[in-house]
Amino acid sequence: MLGTNSDSNDSCGCAHGGCGATPATPIAEAAQDALRGQVREGYSRIAATGSWSALQSTGSTADACSAGGGCCGPATFTPGQLATAIGYTQDELAVAPDGANMGLSCGNPTALASLRAGETVLDLGAGGGFDCFIAGAKVGATGRVIGVDMTPAMLSKARANIAGYAEQTGFSNVEFRLGEIENLPVADASVDVVISNCVLNLSPDKPRVWREIARVLRAGGRVAVSDLALLKPLPEAVRADLEALVGCVAGAVLVDETRAQAAAAGLSDIRLTSKPQYIDAMTSWEDPLYQKIVAALPAGSRPSDYITSLDVEAVKC
Repeated sequence: MLGTNSDSNDSCGCAHGGCGATPATPIAEAAQDALRGQVREGYSRIAATGSWSALQSTGSTADACSAGGGCCGPATFTPGQLATAIGYTQDELAVAPDGANMGLSCGNPTALASLRAGETVLDLGAGGGFDCFIAGAKVGATGRVIGVDMTPAMLSKARANIAGYAEQTGFSNVEFRLGEIENLPVADASVDVVISNCVLNLSPDKPRVWREIARVLRAGGRVAVSDLALLKPLPEAVRADLEALVGCVAGAVLVDETRAQAAAAGLSDIRLTSKPQYIDAMTSWEDPLYQKIVAALPAGSRPSDYITSLDVEAVKC
């Protein structure tokens, strides 16, 4: 079982300078669009190959190095092995259609959210629909799940998976929408739960994402996000690496920044649980991306000295 290191805000108000805090200055809009374009290209290739590690067998070195999983060869784990290692049950995995799980997870936000029948769930960066289908089975026929993704190839893949999900469960309660998580195509106060799995790091304007999360949540709605965060700043050689950006590493922010951004958006009861053992597992499995990070770190350092898997829970009052 992974260890934890939790922090919380006790009251339904603004803590740590929350609501009065000034959001971080966003980078120029053109630069944001450029970053989104790079991420969209990388994830389009992941959608085409079917998994994170499959990128290493796509042909040229340039193609293999442009997104995900590293340049040294395929990762030594399958998407199913990764999902099991980070806490998905066999019953959950059985619900997701073949191809929905592409090994892009760093946690299990559907379990973190303790989903209930009849709830409306929004998944930010839905990919092939993996967490959406698991959430759909949990909220049942009276519930609803909306997946949002900015990559058309991922959206097509997710929509193609709906038929298999419906056949498996008998439910028609999952839909997918094209959009950016900084500009969610979702009405105000219409969602009970927002989930996301290793996606917020990819956004060039994270404070805006947190404001959008707060906007779409109903009063009493909750957040369950699994993502990567930094325990201390990464060396510039890692931050500048596009491959690490697509791998949710170079775009990570400090744990305290995540807390501050959620609080500034008006969310309360913020609970952060750090799980560096996920990073140790990826390193021990010799994932090429993490091996490349090791090479860029100071001698004797480990990726988990800098990076952690972070569960984020919060509530909108």
